[in-house]
Amino acid sequence: MSQHYHIEQEVEKALPVLQKGGTILYPTDTIWGIGCDATQEDAVKKIYRIKQRQDSKSLITLVDSIDMLRDYLTLLPPGTEALMAQAKRPLTIIYPDAKGLAPNVISPDGSAAIRVVRHPFCQALVRALGKPLVSTSANLSGQPSPMSYGEIHPAILVGVDYVINLPSGLEDTKPSTIIKIDALGQQTLIRP
Repeated sequence: MSQHYHIEQEVEKALPVLQKGGTILYPTDTIWGIGCDATQEDAVKKIYRIKQRQDSKSLITLVDSIDMLRDYLTLLPPGTEALMAQAKRPLTIIYPDAKGLAPNVISPDGSAAIRVVRHPFCQALVRALGKPLVSTSANLSGQPSPMSYGEIHPAILVGVDYVINLPSGLEDTKPSTIIKIDALGQQTLIRP
């Protein structure tokens, strides 16, 4: 059976969980992540509880395309598409003036960290959901990010509503690069 078939099967299993406000554990283009519908405030609260994390710490959101990204920003800052095209590894950008996301995904200053994901499973899942997906490392707050499924803490495994049954196929075993961009296109490196 092809990987494509397995991706479709897992999307079909995860989709109703996400639509009902549930949480999933899934492979991303970087490390294993915990996710939920990024527009559902109660689902996002569950992730903070699972991770035992303060809700003042921001979460990353995944979108499947520039078009979806535009739907959740007041304005796409100049230079954004060129910045993404030049990225050699997964790139999360903190954008000003986010909209349409759960209030606990948007920072107090109105910004949100969003990545246009290239990972086949993540793209398929976000596309099927039709909304952004929260993506935060699958670790308890203050603990190192797991580099493999075997390193994920048992509390995370039992805390989520569904675990995606796919090999990670990780492109990169480090968290994404993070750059903050303002409305004028000025960039600040947050995490290399």
